[in-house]
Amino acid sequence: MSEPILSETILSARGLSRTYPDLDVPVLGSVDIDIHRGEQLAIVGASGSGKSTLLHLLGALDTPSAGSLTIAGDDPFKLSESRRSALRNRMMGFVYQFHHLLPEFSALENVAMPLLIRRESRAVAHERAAAMLAQVGLGHRLDHKPGELSGGERQRAAMARALVTEPAILLADEPTGNLDRKTAQQIFELMLDLNTRLGTALVIVTHDMELAARTGRVLTLADGNLQSH
Repeated sequence: MSEPILSETILSARGLSRTYPDLDVPVLGSVDIDIHRGEQLAIVGASGSGKSTLLHLLGALDTPSAGSLTIAGDDPFKLSESRRSALRNRMMGFVYQFHHLLPEFSALENVAMPLLIRRESRAVAHERAAAMLAQVGLGHRLDHKPGELSGGERQRAAMARALVTEPAILLADEPTGNLDRKTAQQIFELMLDLNTRLGTALVIVTHDMELAARTGRVLTLADGNLQSH
């Protein structure tokens, strides 16, 4: 299997920091990072080191106290909220430790939702959602609601929802942290496979050093700063 050519930078951060008024020290000091199309990157660090905060900043879900961020050449913090949301919808997918699927909707409806937000027709959204669910091994579970799926199946459905828009970057925050070891391994294998097949950059925050070591690049967040291995 050939390695992706890491030429195109799709996200770049310089001096990114985040301080909360009620804390004596910054959650993030000054982070510089470039993310390239198709790469696999793991961010590790102790609990409370700011990994989730960094991921929220990279995803333009939170505003930095200082520094700059560009996503596909756009500064998300200079955009209106609606245009920033559109940028996220176009460029990014998000997977969390807990699946955040809507319990009243089927797997198909959950996965189709980002496409409907883009104003795709329901027929197109459902067709693409069904195809993505098949890719993650849930082609036989389209009409099942989250409560009828196992933990691993719910996480697969969450991945399908994140990837159905074919984003340039998938940001995953402890996506296997709520799963048993065997299921976690299966989910991680699936993420690496989809990264290879779809060309989506994978940025995974994890405390699992064994899983992190299987990505192409590992960075440690310590004392508010990123350090290369």
